[in-house]
Parts: sequence; structure tokens; C-alpha cells
Amino acid sequence: MPTDVAGSSADNRPLVVHLLHRFDTGGLENGVVNLINHLPAFRHAVVAVTEITAFKERVQAPGTQFIALHKPPGQGFWLYPRVYRLLRELRPAVVHTRNLGAMEFQLPAWAARVPLRVHSEHGWEVSDLGGINRANQRLRRLYGPGVHRFVALSRAIETYLTGPVGFAGERVTRICNGVDTQRFTPSASAPAAWPYRRGEHLVIGAVGRMQAVKDPLNLVDAFLRLREHCPADWPRLRLVMLGGGPLLDVARARLAQGGADGQAWLPGDRSDVAALLPHFDIFALPSQAEGISNTLLEAMACGCAPVATDVGGNPELVDDRANGLLVPAQDDSALTNALALLVHDTDLRTRLAAASLARAREQFSLAGMVQAYGRLYGSHLPRTGG
Repeated sequence: MPTDVAGSSADNRPLVVHLLHRFDTGGLENGVVNLINHLPAFRHAVVAVTEITAFKERVQAPGTQFIALHKPPGQGFWLYPRVYRLLRELRPAVVHTRNLGAMEFQLPAWAARVPLRVHSEHGWEVSDLGGINRANQRLRRLYGPGVHRFVALSRAIETYLTGPVGFAGERVTRICNGVDTQRFTPSASAPAAWPYRRGEHLVIGAVGRMQAVKDPLNLVDAFLRLREHCPADWPRLRLVMLGGGPLLDVARARLAQGGADGQAWLPGDRSDVAALLPHFDIFALPSQAEGISNTLLEAMACGCAPVATDVGGNPELVDDRANGLLVPAQDDSALTNALALLVHDTDLRTRLAAASLARAREQFSLAGMVQAYGRLYGSHLPRTGG
């Protein structure tokens, strides 16, 4: 089981320190959990610049360490000596930072002479959709010289790092997220918590943090428009949105104002997403920005027909009209039309769901992702363990 204290000194496996801004519910963090749980050749420690939440309970790898630095808002350079001392004490083989919020701590990792220093970019910041902010580009160049290898989770991010940011192509590796197809798989047996009945209801669902970059209100508005677009089907349509966040109450209120709160289930954060996802008929991802979306991959692996915005890594997962539908971001009319098409056309919905299931299993396996990181982490192993 995970631990908050140092692991056994008898364990000579190399140590990977995963250094994040915050360890909380989210796609980035879920990817870290998957990696830790499925890469036993290494020991692991999670260092959060700010806080570590109960999300750590998803980590099952024995001896995993959790360390929160409790940094307040603002620059973190005053934490550099503490991070330096921590890394000298832990003696990791690898330090792996993720996204700009943690990238500055590559500097104390360089000073501590960590053998392999890796930095991943998972997607755009909320304040910099598309990566056009030149100040953020300059910060990445400032923090980047001591990084041995950059990991881009999507082709769009790879192009960003080798283009506007200016890192050499040989320093950038693209490793897409993988999905656990043993855990996320179609199922005809609904859990007790599921409020709807297959065949009687047609469920449009989403999973994600209820915050602006995920654009959940766009999906709420599109769902309400289906009353006009699909009048015959409207009584059986249901909306499910799994996830908490600042826009959760706003979404609930908007559904109530539209007279559809009786056709929607917004329970907040759930720990049983893998059991609930197979009972979505249509999976909607209305985000304004994405890297490689874990929830989209999980929905595909559960046999849902996806409708996603044409941003970030989504086109790498969804081939429009082949295994799902792509729509422009922040366009509730386009989203409505795509949802209405899948509501009306059962054959198309079934075909796209089957194609997505096959694509997830064949091209985005968790095993492939874990193997890629294992090769990367093993490329600079010291002669003696961690």
C-alpha cells in the first residue's frame, strides 16, 4: 500500500520521483497512477508542489511515497533549496516533472545531479489555449536546458515543443496515454448507483472536472437544445456528467432552469467511473483544450460512441466519421447537431462505438504506454539501484 514515509532501504529498485503541481483528481494524475501501478521495475515517489489529496488512495504500488510541499501561490524559487535537499536524500534515478506548474523544479533536480531528468507536457494551460503565450514559451526555454528528455502526449504538443518553444526534435519523445482495457471494458451489468435503464433510456455522458477549460456548460446547453432537435426522443434522453468542480452547481442550475433536471444526473466526483462508463450510449467531450484525454480513451474502451471537440490530441483518438464525431470547440450548435445525429441514427451510433472499442484496444493499450516509459526511465540507469 502507499506510504507517506520513506520506503525500505532494502529495496534496490531505481526510484522515480513524479513531481507535480498538485496530486488531485484529474487526467494527468490518473495517468501517473496508471504508470505507478503498472511499472513495478521501479520504486515511485509523488512530490506535489502544493497538496496531495485522497486521490493518492488509487495508487496500489507498495511503498510509494507521498510528499506535499504546500507551496502558496507565486514563484517557487524559495523552495529550490528544500527540493534540492529532498532529492539528495531520496537519490532518485529519475525526476519526472509534468506541465509548466512543476517545470521550474527541474533546476534543483539538475543541481542535485539526478541521472535522468524528464519533463512531460500534457496539454495547454487554461490561460494559454493553443500555447500562444510567449511568456510561457520563454519560461519553458528557461527551465529546459537541464532536461534530458521531453515527453509530448500528443502530436500537437510535440509540434509546440519543437516549434514555438524551440527544443531540438531529438530531445522530444511522443508517448500517448494508454487505457487499462481490463478495467475499462463493456459491461451489461449496471451497478446499483446507476439511475437509468438500458433500452428505455438513451444516455449522453461526460466525465471530467467541471471547470472552464472542459466547457461543461456547452454540453448542458447542447443537451437542452435536443428538446427541439429530437422531440420524439426527448422523453428518453438522459444526461450524465461525472466530476466535481466550480461549475457543477452552475450546470445543475442551468438544467433546472431548462426544465431538464429530472433527466440529468450530476453526482460530482465518483470513484466508480469504470463501472458507470459502459452504460453511456454517447460520450461527449466538449473541452476547449486537451492533450490525450484519459476519459475519452476510457469511454472508447467501454464501447461508447464519442463526440469530441477538434482540439489537441482528440483527432489522434477520434477519426471523424470512422470511430466518432469531431466538432469545433465552444460551438454548442455543432455539438447539438452531432449529438442529434447519433440519437437519430442507431446504426451509426453502434458502428462508431464498435470502431472506438477496437481502436482503444489495438492502438492505445496501457501495456504499450508502460513499456515506453519503462524504456525511457531505463535509458540512464545508474550502476547501483536508486
